[in-house]
Amino acid sequence: PEAFMYASHHLDLVLGTVNTAVLLGSSLTMALAVHAAQTSNRKKTVGFLLGTMLLGSVFLGIKVVEYSHKFHENLVPGANFMVDGPQATNQELFFSFYFAMTGLHAVHMIIGFGILIVITVMAWKNRFSAEYYSPVEMFGLYWHFVDIVWIFLFPLLYLIGAHV
Repeated sequence: PEAFMYASHHLDLVLGTVNTAVLLGSSLTMALAVHAAQTSNRKKTVGFLLGTMLLGSVFLGIKVVEYSHKFHENLVPGANFMVDGPQATNQELFFSFYFAMTGLHAVHMIIGFGILIVITVMAWKNRFSAEYYSPVEMFGLYWHFVDIVWIFLFPLLYLIGAHV
């Protein structure tokens, strides 16, 4: 636990917090897209879906910045891993978990983008109405699930050391 606490201090708490806010914002725009689809408002449905895509892109962009910092600081597990402080091997294990968990989360977001593009095109073509909006609602559940996963990852990875 002590090594994980030290390793957590190498994460950027501000970027992690901003990413959390961005992802929560994308959940809001997704919920608003579902509501707009339920009320047969094509323009708002498309707009909120595009907003969700934009916020998801911001999240992934920030994650790319974080990953690049870890590469430059030699905090990527492997032959070039270097860290100051106690229990370097266990800190490397922390970063193995960090990259595996956040990477898998990012993969699910990228998959979501593919689906989101299809749903947005369908909305643009006016395929949804108050009578038929299930694809938007089902995708919304997927997107919210991915967001909930991040809500668990953020404290598990970024707050474990409390950054005090």
